[in-house]
Amino acid sequence: MSFVEELTWRGLLMQHTDPELPTRMGAERFTVYCGFDPTADSLHVGSLIPILSLMRVQRAGHRPIALVGGATGMVGDPSGKSEERKLLDPEALEKNLAGIRGQLGRFLDFGKGAGEGRALLVNNFDWFSGLGFLDFLRDVGKHFSVNAMLAKDSVRARLEDRDQGISYTEFSYMLIQAYDFLVLSDRYGCQLQVGGSDQWGNITAGIELIRRMRQKQAYGLTTPLITTTSGQKFGKSEKGTVWLDPARTSPYELHQFFLRTEDRDVGRFLRYYTFLDQPTIEALEEQVKAAPEKREAQNALARAVTTLVHGAEEADRAEGTARALFSGRTAEGTLVAPPGAPTTEQPRTALLGMALLDLLVLAKLCGGKGAARRDIEGGGIYLNDDRVSDPARTILETDVREGILLLRKGKRTYHVVKAV
Repeated sequence: MSFVEELTWRGLLMQHTDPELPTRMGAERFTVYCGFDPTADSLHVGSLIPILSLMRVQRAGHRPIALVGGATGMVGDPSGKSEERKLLDPEALEKNLAGIRGQLGRFLDFGKGAGEGRALLVNNFDWFSGLGFLDFLRDVGKHFSVNAMLAKDSVRARLEDRDQGISYTEFSYMLIQAYDFLVLSDRYGCQLQVGGSDQWGNITAGIELIRRMRQKQAYGLTTPLITTTSGQKFGKSEKGTVWLDPARTSPYELHQFFLRTEDRDVGRFLRYYTFLDQPTIEALEEQVKAAPEKREAQNALARAVTTLVHGAEEADRAEGTARALFSGRTAEGTLVAPPGAPTTEQPRTALLGMALLDLLVLAKLCGGKGAARRDIEGGGIYLNDDRVSDPARTILETDVREGILLLRKGKRTYHVVKAV
C-alpha cells in the first residue's frame, strides 16, 4: 500500500488536496513535512498522530521533515483555539525546542550524511530570523487576499467570538506557515504537508503560495482530530495532559491510559496508534466481541504505544507493575504503590493507633467519616490491598511495611502513607 492508502484503511485520512495523490505517492518518492510548535518542553499523546504519520512516511520509502517552530512558536497558531496563546519568552522557547528535538529523535531516523531515506529536522527560525518585515510584506503578503483569510475556519471562529477576537499577531500565522512550506519546497523539494484537520486552512495557504510564486504543484493532507466515541477530546487523563516525557507522565501511567480504552474505541485506536497490520487488528477486534473481559485488544494497544514511546524494557516494567498492583504484591512479595500515586507523610507515633476512618479523610480518599464508613461497609476500601470490613479498624504496627502503608478506594484510586 502507498502511504495514503495505509492512512485510508486506518481511518486516518480526513482530507487531501488532489485525487491523484495516492497514485503519485505509490509511484514516486515524496518529501513530506509536518510542523510541531514548541508550546511546551514535551510533546503529548495528541502529537503521536502526526509523529506516526512521519514514521509511516519514512517506512513507505519517502523522506520526512520534522519542523520545530522556533519562529511560529513566537506567534501562536489560532487553529482550534478559542483564545490567544500566551507568548513565550526566548528562554522558555529554547527550552521547549530542545525538549521536542530530543523526543522526535526517538521516533524518526535522522541518520547521518545525506542518504535519501534520512529524516530531516529543521527550525523555521533559521529562515525567519534574517527576514525583514517589509520584505515579508512585499514578497509574501501581497499574494494573500484578506477576504480569503477571513473565510478560513480558524480565523472566522475567532472573529465570531466578540469576547476574544483575534490579534493581528495570530491572524498573520497563516502567512508564516505558508512561507515555511515555500522554503521547504525550495530547499528540499518538499511536495506534501501533513497535519491535523484544524491545519487545513494553513496547509492550503502554503499550496497556493507555492503555486503563485513558483508555479509548482504542492499537496496537502490532514488527519482527523481524535476523540473518543463519547465525544471527549483524546489525550487527557484524570491528572490532565498525557505527556511523552516520562518525567511528566510515567511509562506506567501512559500504559494505564491506553489500557483503560473503552471496548468501542480500542479498534480505532489500534489502527491510529500502532503499526499492527490489518489481520492482527481485526483478530483483536473479534476478541473484544468474543471475550471482552480478557481485554486482549487493550493490552496490545497499551503494550504497543508504551514500547513505541519508551521502549520494550519500560513496557515490560509497566506491565509488571500493573500485574503486581492487581495482586497487591510483586513476585517477591513486596508491597507495590503505583507510580505517581499521591503521598502523605505522618509521624509513626501519630499513625499507629489512628482510626482508619480518620486516615481516609486525612488522605482525602473520603469526604468525611460518614462517607468513609459507608465506603468500608460497601467493600470499597483496601488497606495494603486487603479489603477492610470493620469501620472501627485502627492502624497497627504490622500494617506499616517497609515504611509505607497503602490505601486504596475502589479499583484504581491509591494513596501512599509514609511513616516518618
